Amino acid sequence: MIRRLLVANRGEIARRVFATCRLIGIETVAVYSDGDADSPHVAEADYAVHLPGNAPTATYLRGDLLVAAARKTGADAVHPGYGFLAENADFAAAVADAGLTWVGPPAKVVKMMGSKIEAKTLLADAGVPMLPTYLDPDEVTEFPVLVKASAGGGGRGMRIVRDAESLSEAVASARREAASAFGDGTVFLERYVDRSRHVEVQIFADSHGNVIPFGERECSIQRRHQKIIEETPSPAVTPAMREELCAAAVSAARAVGYVGAGTVEFLLAPSGEFYFLEMNTRLQVEHAITECVSGFDLVQLQLLVAEGLPLPMAGAAPIRGHAIEVRLCAEDPAYAWLPSTGTLHRLRVPEVAAEFRPLIQPGLRLDSGVRDGSVVGVHYDSMLAKLIAWAPTRHEAARLLASALTRSRIHGVVTNRDLLVRVLRHPTFQSGDIDTGFLDRHQEVFAPLLSSVDAVRVSCLAAALAESAARRESAAVLRSLPSGWRNVPSGSQTTVYDGPAGPVEVGYRLDRAGELANWWVRAVDPEDLDLAGLGHPPVTDDHPPVALVSAAPDRVILDVNGIRLALDVDRVGNVSYVDGPEGSVALTELPRFPQPEPELIEGSLVAPLPGAVSRVLVTPGQRVGAGELLMTLEAMKLEHPVHAPAAGVVASLPVAAGAQVDTGAVLAVLTPE
Repeated sequence: MIRRLLVANRGEIARRVFATCRLIGIETVAVYSDGDADSPHVAEADYAVHLPGNAPTATYLRGDLLVAAARKTGADAVHPGYGFLAENADFAAAVADAGLTWVGPPAKVVKMMGSKIEAKTLLADAGVPMLPTYLDPDEVTEFPVLVKASAGGGGRGMRIVRDAESLSEAVASARREAASAFGDGTVFLERYVDRSRHVEVQIFADSHGNVIPFGERECSIQRRHQKIIEETPSPAVTPAMREELCAAAVSAARAVGYVGAGTVEFLLAPSGEFYFLEMNTRLQVEHAITECVSGFDLVQLQLLVAEGLPLPMAGAAPIRGHAIEVRLCAEDPAYAWLPSTGTLHRLRVPEVAAEFRPLIQPGLRLDSGVRDGSVVGVHYDSMLAKLIAWAPTRHEAARLLASALTRSRIHGVVTNRDLLVRVLRHPTFQSGDIDTGFLDRHQEVFAPLLSSVDAVRVSCLAAALAESAARRESAAVLRSLPSGWRNVPSGSQTTVYDGPAGPVEVGYRLDRAGELANWWVRAVDPEDLDLAGLGHPPVTDDHPPVALVSAAPDRVILDVNGIRLALDVDRVGNVSYVDGPEGSVALTELPRFPQPEPELIEGSLVAPLPGAVSRVLVTPGQRVGAGELLMTLEAMKLEHPVHAPAAGVVASLPVAAGAQVDTGAVLAVLTPE
C-alpha cells in the first residue's frame, strides 16, 4: 500500500492528485522550482522539496533530482502528473530502479507509445486503423499534410502544410519546437483530413488482465492544435460507433500490455471513419469530464492499480448526463493567442460546487493551479484553470458553463474567457456540428463580450464614479459632500483611461443633490493627454440617458434607459476592472501630466511579449521583404514568429539568439526602402 506519494509536477495537476490523496489517507510530497516557492501546490502538500536550478522549466525535467527528493522525504511512490516527465520512459525506469512505486504504465510501454512512429507501426499490426504516414518529407506527394512531433503531445511541433513550397520551413519549425519542448526533434507527416473531429477514448487497465473503456471525449475545439474545450459524450458518436471506438482502444491497450490510465486518440472523418492518432500514457488534462459522467475518481483508480489491486468494475463505465470543460488560459485570442503575463489579482468563479474531485450532483467544478496574487510567467503552459459543468443534457451544461464564465471575476492578465463564452453560445457549437477547424471558420467568436459602444461607455463612467466614491470615503473632512461639489454650479469631473480602443476621456457633472447632471465618454488623441485644454461637452444623442442610483468604491448602480444596471469595480493600482452582465473591461487611468518617455528609432520592431530569442535569421545590412521571418521568440512553451512589417534593410540587431527580452524591448531596426 502506498503511504507517501511524491508528485513530480506542479500547479493544477499536483493539487488534483493531492486532493485525492487527502481523501484516501496518503501523505503527499510536492517539489518546486525557485519561482514556485509560493505556489498553492507547495502549501497544500504535507512535505515540499526545493529543486535547485536556474532554468525553471528544466528544473522539473531533472529525473535524478525528483528521485532524490522522493528518497529524502521517505516517499514510497511517484505520480508524474501530466506534462514534463509524465511520458518519459527513462524517468519511469529510474523510479522503479529506486525501489519506488511508479503510478503509471510500465516503462517499456511508455517507451513504445512515447514514439508516435513506433506506436503507429505496432498498433497497425494489431488492426487499429491508421492514416497514411510519411517519415521523409520528400515522400509527400499529396497535400494537405500534418507535421507532427514523434515525442510528446499538447499540439507542440504540429504544422498544417497545404503546398510543397511551405513544407521545408514547416518541418524545420516543427523540429525546433519539438526539440525545445520534448528534447527530441524527430517529426513525421500524415495525411491531413479537413473537417475532421478529434475524439479520444479513456481506458484503464490493471495487472489482472482487465481493460475497461470509460467512453469517449470530444476535443475538437482547438487553437494551435491544442484543446481548449472538451466534452463527453461526443455529439457525433452514436452507440454503435462508441462500441467500435472503445473496442479499438481496448485492442490497442492489450497489444502493448498496458497497465494504468491511458488515452487512445482518434481522428474522426466526416465519413464516419476513424483513425488512430496516438496513445497518451498518462492522465489527461480533460480527465475531469470523464469523472463527472462516470462517477469514478480516476486518480484514485490510478493509485489502486499502482498498488496491484484489480479495477472495481467488470464492464464499461456508465455515462451519466453530459460534461463540458473549458481551459481558461492567460492569452489574448484577438492578438494571435499572445501569452499574457503579470500578477493575477483576482480569480473568482460563482457557485462552484467542487474543486479537484468528482461532482456529487450536476453543477460546476473548478481545478486551478493559481490563486489571487499568483504571478503568471513565461516559463510554463498558459492554462490558469479548468472549469467543468456537468448537467443532464449537453445544452444545459453549455448554458451553465457560459453563464458561470460571464459572471467570473478574472483580473490582472488577459484571458480567453470571452472567446470561450462565445463558442459555448454559438449556434454551430450548440448544434454539435463542430470540427478542429471551428475557430478558423467562425472569426466572430474572437470579439469581446463587452463589444457595444454604449456598454463600454457606461463601464468607463462606472470606473470614474467608483474612483470618486473612493476619494470621498477617504476624505479627512466633509466626506458627505458629492465629489467636486461647490457652493455654485459644480464643475465637471474628468478622467482619462486607456481602454479597449485606446485613450478615452470620461467626464461627468453632479448637481447640488448629488444627481448625475451630465456625462460623456469620448476618444482622446493619444499624443495630447493634457486635460487642461479639454472642454466639457453637453450630453449628445449618442449617449444613453443615465441616472446615478448609487456609487461605492467597489460597486456602481446606474439606471440606463430605464434599466437598472449593477457594475462591480475592482481597483488595483491605477487599473479599474469593471464587471457587468455583458462582460468585463480593464481601464488604466492615465496621468494628467505624463512623464516623457524615450522615443523609439523609426523602424524599430519591439517584443510583443517577454520571452527568449530562440533564432535570429537575418544580419545587419541584409535586405528583407514584407512578411519575411526575421527571428522567433519562445514563451509559454510555444514559438512566436517576428516578421518584417514592410520591405527594407536591417539597420541594427540589438539582440542575439538566447537573449531574454521583456515586452517592448527593441528586437531589430528596419530602414524602409
